[in-house]
Amino acid sequence: MSCLAVVPAAGAGKRMGSEVPKQYLQIHGKAVIDWTLETLLSHTAIDTIMVALSPQDERWADTQSAGDSGIQTVVGGRERCHSVLNALDALLKENDQSDWVLVHDAARPCVRHEDISRLIRKAGPCGGGVLGVPVHDTMKRTDAQGRILETVERNRLWHAFTPQMFPLGKLRDSLQAALAAGVTVTDEASAMEWAGLPPLMVEGDATNIKITRPADLSLAAFYLSR
Repeated sequence: MSCLAVVPAAGAGKRMGSEVPKQYLQIHGKAVIDWTLETLLSHTAIDTIMVALSPQDERWADTQSAGDSGIQTVVGGRERCHSVLNALDALLKENDQSDWVLVHDAARPCVRHEDISRLIRKAGPCGGGVLGVPVHDTMKRTDAQGRILETVERNRLWHAFTPQMFPLGKLRDSLQAALAAGVTVTDEASAMEWAGLPPLMVEGDATNIKITRPADLSLAAFYLSR
């Protein structure tokens, strides 16, 4: 199966507490986004990657990926969902609506080829899917002050990761419609769920972490060094 890929990279990553957006932080002398794009582009099923960048981005040009012929860029939007929508619209200018697209976080540099292949193999026949891992910890719900209200049943709960894989046209239409209806879209799967097209959950490796806080950078460096 041949796939396209979208990587939203227009965010500032404020929770990192760094002046440098998290996708441009360095791991072993290479930007986080370079690690991510290198893994995606070296997968045999992925032909083209569309990266959504902030209009104020001044760092992309200095990355190793900027000159790669397999990578295209588009201006991102206010939120992640708007950046993804812009990237999908750009891909639809040269690709078919039935083509498959993988949406992957720029700050998930540890994704493995094996997991991408498993997602493609299992989600394709089901109309789309999401990489993730089952919840193993005890889950609690709190009030606004942090006091525990209840213990949440963890059976069939998952941590949703990326890539998330869907047909290009269906994802664009579902995302566009959800945003127009004022639906909160936290990931691509939530737009597909709202459209009545529930994705398949595909178990991946727990090392596919998203760099969000400073400690995540060290953990990602450890995983990438192995």
